[in-house]
Amino acid sequence: MSLKPRVVDFDETWNKLLTTIKAVVMLDYVERATWNDRFSDIYALCVAYPEPLGEKLYTETKVFLENHVRQLYKVNTIHHLWEIYLICYLLNFIKKNKLTEADLQYGYGGVDMNEPLMEIGELALDMWRKLMIEPLQAVLIRMLLNEVKNDRCGEDPNQKVIHGVINSFVHVEQYKKKFPLKFYQEIFEGPFLTKTGEYYKQEASNLLQESNCSQYMEKVLGRLKDEEVRCRKYLHPSSYAKVIHECQQRMVADHLQFLHGECQNIIRQEKRDDMANMYTLLRAVSSGLPHMIQELQVHIHDEGIRATSNLSQENALTSVVNHREPKSICKAPELLAKYCDNLLKKSAKGMTENEVEDKLTSFITVFKYIDDKDVFQKFYARMLAKRLIHGLSLSMDSEEAMINKLKQACGYEFTSKLHRMYTDMSVSADLNNKFNNFIKTQESPVELGISFQIYVLQAGAWPLTHVPSSTFAIPQELEKSVQMFELFYNQHFSGRKLTWLHYLCTGEVKMNYLSKPYVAMVTTYQMAVLLAFNNSETVGYKELQDSTQMNEKELQKTIKSLLDVKMLNHDSQKEEIEAESTFSLNMSFTSKRTKFKITTSMQKDTPQVINQSKARFNPSISMIKKCIEVLIDKQYIERSQSSADEYSYVA
Repeated sequence: MSLKPRVVDFDETWNKLLTTIKAVVMLDYVERATWNDRFSDIYALCVAYPEPLGEKLYTETKVFLENHVRQLYKVNTIHHLWEIYLICYLLNFIKKNKLTEADLQYGYGGVDMNEPLMEIGELALDMWRKLMIEPLQAVLIRMLLNEVKNDRCGEDPNQKVIHGVINSFVHVEQYKKKFPLKFYQEIFEGPFLTKTGEYYKQEASNLLQESNCSQYMEKVLGRLKDEEVRCRKYLHPSSYAKVIHECQQRMVADHLQFLHGECQNIIRQEKRDDMANMYTLLRAVSSGLPHMIQELQVHIHDEGIRATSNLSQENALTSVVNHREPKSICKAPELLAKYCDNLLKKSAKGMTENEVEDKLTSFITVFKYIDDKDVFQKFYARMLAKRLIHGLSLSMDSEEAMINKLKQACGYEFTSKLHRMYTDMSVSADLNNKFNNFIKTQESPVELGISFQIYVLQAGAWPLTHVPSSTFAIPQELEKSVQMFELFYNQHFSGRKLTWLHYLCTGEVKMNYLSKPYVAMVTTYQMAVLLAFNNSETVGYKELQDSTQMNEKELQKTIKSLLDVKMLNHDSQKEEIEAESTFSLNMSFTSKRTKFKITTSMQKDTPQVINQSKARFNPSISMIKKCIEVLIDKQYIERSQSSADEYSYVA
């Protein structure tokens, strides 16, 4: 095939093309050689000399397709409408697939017009919609809806035909980039949802007359299941949820009063199957579940009162609260500690301080019956430490009130460490104010360059490990602040030693190198790595090791956390970080939030314990963590000085 423009006889070439096009749309056989020649003819017309004939080719093709569709439309006057439509659709579908391939390669080679034209395949679909579907719309939609109704009534319509016709409404506009489903939704989905609602409204009315509540729920669930299958047989996936929602509205939401009225009897009689069915139906509609939940709460309360009415209340409560499964620990201390933690956190939204106070008072009533109060104290101390250090407490007044309640229940010794933890926070706030005044009163002005806040914690009161997970060199940007605070502290408190717990320190780093400003909340280790990029966009692994003085494991874990959020790029495709690795800032970093927190990788010791012990039993993660802390407290194991993720056996 020559690519050089040449003089072409349009009529002669078009007649050959027309023969092939007719064969395609009529599903006749076309030889490969003929097919290839027609490609060459199309190209020759598009680049013809002295004037390209692409526009004329497009016009003639449009006329042919329009006449072809009009002829097919006329056939419905002498043939069965349904069968002719299906045949026409299939012919159009084959034609569209074949012609679009040629059009994509050769259709616009020589056309230069002011207004954009549709591709040949798009043009065929557009004419099919205007000249075939829209004129037959009323009759066609009525027939489709009747066939689906027959399916619902147990008849066996031609599924392939119904599915093909319905999906043709999608195919005719699938080439559109915007709203490709608009035609399908307007011509079919809207009327279908209306008829579906009418059908199931009547169906629900019939079922209520012939069934009790239990039977009604079973039949409704069956209808919903059948409708889900029917949706997948006939409809476009975008319609599935809408159809099921319409069914639920007509058969469940419209009859909530009936279902709620039977809810009490079902729960009182503890009909588990009916309760499961009712829950499944009610959770799918708004305002469905609250009534059932309330009835269930009342039933549990009444049953609990009835079950313990003939027993000694003290013994009954003690037995229930301290219940444990064979070969397992009692979960009550941990669960109660978590309950308090949730109440005292800022995340406890929707409750006033008075409501929190009332719930904590109720908690003390249950707490008095716990045998393992020392276990509760350890869990509570850890959670209190997290709330205080990370500023998660609802209010300091609530924290103090809770400690006082525990003191009244268990005595001063039980809460002495908790009181010291609480006191440390107020003392630290006072120290920060004095430190700021100390800086301002220096003979030569001191500019720290950063906002600096510290917590001075008593070593014996806080449940924190003082063994560093790694050596660490404070970044230059933080050195002045640390040195000035140590100077201030030593002048005010002689004989005391400060131990910096860098692994608990956090800070905020502002990223100014991006088009949009971001603030990242990071650990001190992460901050040290990020600050190394202040002077260079690319930094090697060895440089980071030298500047941070962190051990290999801690440094790799820190770098990995920054790679995971894509703040840094790795020069290698490998996941492993090597000594020769280099890292660079991701200049195209984006985030949905302008302020976000970067978390570190999870510890690997828990999965190892699970894998090693699953042959004997399957421990929970909370049990493993608790056992590790118990072994550390009893000095059977200790944290490794080289890594916080490793433990060493104490001989």
